[in-house]
Amino acid sequence: MIQGIDHVGIAVKSIDEAKKFWVDTLGLKLLHIEEVPEQKARVAVLKVGETTIELVEPTSPDSPIQRFIEKRGEGLHHLTLQTDHLAERLKSLKDANVALIDEKPRLGASGAQIAFLHPKSAHGVLVELCEPHD
Repeated sequence: MIQGIDHVGIAVKSIDEAKKFWVDTLGLKLLHIEEVPEQKARVAVLKVGETTIELVEPTSPDSPIQRFIEKRGEGLHHLTLQTDHLAERLKSLKDANVALIDEKPRLGASGAQIAFLHPKSAHGVLVELCEPHD
């Protein structure tokens, strides 16, 4: 089911400010920055080893990322696990009584299909499942 860690999402107020640490200080490679209207967010994808880190900046006051930052501050937002056949995985998880935020896949960054599992099912961790775009 799970093929590996796809990325770690970090909620930030400003990608430009966060890049000063992650790119300028640590030397991670910036792959690209994109707008994800469906998420009301702007995402910077950074390469680190075989995986990536996403710096996720809200683009709207009603963005889930904005609400997260207001409640908890900047920091670790989610862990994304790569999978195949996402729609089937979601059905299996629902049948196993896992609380889902998304019962159907939706469009995420880089054209991937994504879905979130509720943190109450994962011991307080917001888990995103991702089926990457070819």
